[in-house]
Amino acid sequence: MTLDVNVIRKLAWIAVFGVAFAYVESSIVVYLRAVYYPEGFAFPLKLISQEHLVVELARELATLIMLGAAGIIAGTRAWERFGYFLVVFGIWDIFYYVWLKVILDWPLTLVDWDVLFLIPLPWIGPVIAPLIIAALMTFCGVIITSRISKGDYFRPSILSWSVAIIATVILLYSFILDIPATLQGKMPAPYHYEFLVVGLLLYLAGFFVACKRPLVDSKKTA
Repeated sequence: MTLDVNVIRKLAWIAVFGVAFAYVESSIVVYLRAVYYPEGFAFPLKLISQEHLVVELARELATLIMLGAAGIIAGTRAWERFGYFLVVFGIWDIFYYVWLKVILDWPLTLVDWDVLFLIPLPWIGPVIAPLIIAALMTFCGVIITSRISKGDYFRPSILSWSVAIIATVILLYSFILDIPATLQGKMPAPYHYEFLVVGLLLYLAGFFVACKRPLVDSKKTA
């Protein structure tokens, strides 16, 4: 796979933004843990105050908007923008944990549990889950932007969409499966890694099917 020089430049700056933004995100978590987990972060979770919860929910929404905006600025067409969004999201998520490791020496292992997201409900799971998903997002984003840089559209079929939606539902379910215990400050049930494996395989299958579609010269179809 060869990349256009312009694509390489954009991916490089997208990566710089993702790494820097990950530091901002991780530094906020450092302060939150100092307030709520002075003895060290661990499950069961402690419920944060209503005021801080509102701020956290708004911050996560703002994070998604910023990552989406980075993809929109980098790309010129819908799927190209989506590709850059996948790359910046993946790099941001990976380096979020890299910076936490540098600053707090956490996580100690890749199977340590974390709060992955709060919208619309708390997502919890082992650190390895979001890291693998983020790596897959980065890989797929680079492939998409590479194809489009060659003048080819990336248009997933209905089958690809269906498989991706099923994979998303499975992965989300794996993260919110034990919401009652989380909200009640109890230890969650063991994570179901089989859901993670199935979801990832479905994503790969759907992406493979999308990439196997005949390439279309955008100049001929413009």
